[in-house]
Amino acid sequence: MKLKGRNFLRILDFTPDEISYLLDLASELKAKKKAGIPHDIHRGKNIALIFEKTSTRTRCSFEVAAYDLGMNVTYLDPAASQMGKKESIADTARVLGRLYDGIEYRGYGQEIVEGLAKHAGVPVWNGLTNESHPTQILADFLTIKEKFGRLSGIKLVYMGDARYNMGNSLMAGCAKMGMDFTACAPEAYFPDAALVAECRKIAETTGASIKLETDVEKAVKGADIIYTDIWVSMGEPAEIWEKRLKELYPYRVNENVMTLAGENAVFMHCLPAYHDLNTSVSREIGERYGINSLEVADEVFEGTQSIVFDEAENRMHTIKAVMAATL
Repeated sequence: MKLKGRNFLRILDFTPDEISYLLDLASELKAKKKAGIPHDIHRGKNIALIFEKTSTRTRCSFEVAAYDLGMNVTYLDPAASQMGKKESIADTARVLGRLYDGIEYRGYGQEIVEGLAKHAGVPVWNGLTNESHPTQILADFLTIKEKFGRLSGIKLVYMGDARYNMGNSLMAGCAKMGMDFTACAPEAYFPDAALVAECRKIAETTGASIKLETDVEKAVKGADIIYTDIWVSMGEPAEIWEKRLKELYPYRVNENVMTLAGENAVFMHCLPAYHDLNTSVSREIGERYGINSLEVADEVFEGTQSIVFDEAENRMHTIKAVMAATL
């Protein structure tokens, strides 16, 4: 599988065979790391990490993966880059492409990472945009394969706000890999209709299914995976909380949801999660609205069906595979 020089911007840009190859490569690199076998195949190369949105998992995953591959890393936070302020995206891309072997971008609109890729001349990797989160999907799928031994035929139910990067990317990934995807949410929180149509067209060739459902019990019964994400993204105003809480609280993942799914079902979350009151944001919301958790109950998050930290670790292994293959 020849992926050298490819960008990694959307899961939709890759074929099922290419996705399978990246997952197999991630498994191989993970095994080598666990066994202490060096795999610094890109020694001496340099990458830039552009973070307009900060993140614990994404930054650490890219940095550790890069170091394991023998590379050097430059981290640019929002204050350290003039991209889009004093310098255009195109000009920034052309400068960084002369200095670095690869560029990661995590931030806002998909058009930004697409612009970087158009002008950089080196591989560009999407660490997250408003519309897409492809590195997370690879981590999720590696975790699912480790748990169930396959992807094809797995039933994944995404609970809550399915309009943005995680709902979009999970739906696209499931369509590509022959999985059954259900978005369980109020109708106003369903994914974009055009993207749903595109994914359903792909599903016709892979044996996948794409469903949109408002009824929780109907959606989750017999599911293999219950997946959710936070209800308000970074950068959105605090005033949104009250509206989201009112509309999405019936779709939170609690013990009843997991019981309906069945004892063999697992719970997944891309993190961070508001499952208790141990963060300043969750305490503020808890005090204001009288609740002790948001999108997932603490009993589920900390329960035996939760595999969220296997999933978090696999961010590093799959990101490493993407960089190894495209460089």
